[in-house]
This record gives sequence, C-alpha cells and structure tokens, in this order.
Amino acid sequence: MTESEQSQEPPCPGENVDGQDDVDLLRERLEEAERETGQFRTMAQRAQADLTNYRKRAAEEVEEARRQAAAGLLLRIVTIRDDIQRALDLVPEGGASEGWAEGLALVMRNIDSALEAEGVTRTEALGKPFEPWECEAVQYQETDHAAEGTVVSVFRDGFSHRGMVLRAAQVVVAKRPETTEAAQPQNENAEETL
Repeated sequence: MTESEQSQEPPCPGENVDGQDDVDLLRERLEEAERETGQFRTMAQRAQADLTNYRKRAAEEVEEARRQAAAGLLLRIVTIRDDIQRALDLVPEGGASEGWAEGLALVMRNIDSALEAEGVTRTEALGKPFEPWECEAVQYQETDHAAEGTVVSVFRDGFSHRGMVLRAAQVVVAKRPETTEAAQPQNENAEETL
C-alpha cells in the first residue's frame, strides 16, 4: 500500500485525524503522573519529618537518661556528705586529734566543691515560706516569732541539681498557737455532746 492509498483510507472509529485523542490521552497520563509525584513528594516529606522528630525524641531520651543517672550519683554523694557532716558535728572538744577533725573538714570542703562544680545547690529554706515542691514538712511548731507557714528549723538539708530537686529539705513549719479562748468553747461543746 502506498502513501496515497493510506491517506485515502477512512480513519478508525474514535480516532481523530489530527491525533487529538492521542494528545488527550497523553495529557491524562501526565496529570496522573503529576498527581502520583505529588503524593510521593508528600509521603517523602512526612517520612522526613517523622525521622527528624524521632531523632529529636531519641536525643531527648538519651539526655534524660543521662540526667537521671547523674542525679542518682549526685544523690549518693549528698548522702555521704551528710554522714561526714554528722561526724564533724559529733567530734568532741579535745577528744579527737586535731588532724583527724581537720581531715574530715577538708574532705567536706572537697565534696562541697565537687557538688558545686556539678551544679548542685543547697536549698535555702530557713526563714522562707514553706514550698512543698522543695521541702518536706516533718513537724509543725506553734510560735509567735514567725509568720504561719514559715520554715523555722531544718532537720535535713535539701539539694537541687540544675533546677531539679535531688532531695527535699526536711523542715519544721511555723503554726499559729491556738488561743485559749478558742480552745475552751470547743472543749465545753465536746463535753455537752457526751
């Protein structure tokens, strides 16, 4: 068949002489490919964001584990410091050699220096309002010399490490004394109900 014969043949049904159907089909395929590309791009961006978030979360968990381990070790050192302080407080006058007491004092200063270098600070509670997240109230004391809710005595020092409480201070908190006038009517009422 020659070219002139082919050009005279009628076009197949549904086929446009100008190839318009081919162009439409190619456009549809191109649009579908662009949609798929957009979906894959979105999936890749989400996967990248998930990976970034995972890395941040993993780094935070590692840092938190490191902080917890450091806090545990520092708390042990604080407990040893307490024992040395008690030993120093119990050294009798003239009952022990001066070198022994001075050695304990030197060890205490070294421990305090090491704790300070690590960011451990003592909780200053005496004379301040009671703060339940820093202190543990072990006793209340009736007094007129301090405002109610003020720490009047410290049994055991508290310590914090970079803003996190290692150990709460054990304290005595001031309480207003009960007035005898208020106490008597209550007692009379108690007797009457019996």
